[in-house]
Amino acid sequence: MKTEIMNANISTDPVLEVKVHLAAALRLAVLDGFEEGIDNHFTACVPGKKDQYFVLPFGLHWSEARASDMMIFNEAGETLEGDGVVELSAQSIHAPLHRIAGAQVVLHTHQPWALALNMLQNNRLLASTQTAAFFHQRIAYDDHYTGLATSTIEGERLASILGSKSVLFMKNHGVVTVGNTVAQAYRRLYKLERACKTQVLAMSTGQALNILSDDVIQKVLTPSTEDRHPGPLREKLYFEAMMRVLDRANPGYAD
Repeated sequence: MKTEIMNANISTDPVLEVKVHLAAALRLAVLDGFEEGIDNHFTACVPGKKDQYFVLPFGLHWSEARASDMMIFNEAGETLEGDGVVELSAQSIHAPLHRIAGAQVVLHTHQPWALALNMLQNNRLLASTQTAAFFHQRIAYDDHYTGLATSTIEGERLASILGSKSVLFMKNHGVVTVGNTVAQAYRRLYKLERACKTQVLAMSTGQALNILSDDVIQKVLTPSTEDRHPGPLREKLYFEAMMRVLDRANPGYAD
């Protein structure tokens, strides 16, 4: 019931919706094992504003994220609203990805299975499962880790690599997913980790992977006219279900 009331309240307030969903995504990342304490970053554009982004103030653990904690920063690193200072790599990586790639939501993690794959010389995600097939030709690869991001030049470099794709593999570093909504970007992050995990586990057997044919991959990627739950609805239902899980496991994100 709490989630239903909350959803009703935020449905007419796009700013509140983004803040609540961003806080929920951060807490979900802890449940899913994606976080590194206070490091890494989730950001989202402030609806109706240019060059303004929501982020959790650096120093708060992701498990304690609340909608009311979200601060607003710009590409210059200035805090425009809220308390706290944006962490330098969040400013350097995320702001250019929003500006150049046109991403409404940018999620960056060092989640273990995706990072394990990105530690390999050949870090390509292979279409050897249905889940992995959904990422076929939707992943950009940065094969040249340059060290800690200390200026927006690095974010601009990453944005040029990402282009119009929805996932960025950062070799020796981590991953980024982008989306039009928090629900879309987070579901991509979750599915990506599952696909990477199964590939790494299968590779550990030492046997050759069975790659899906191009025809099968296209069938997976082509929406069916009979699908009762097309992409945006599926993402919405998924994220609402996960917020109900949070209501039981770690409530308070909407405060």
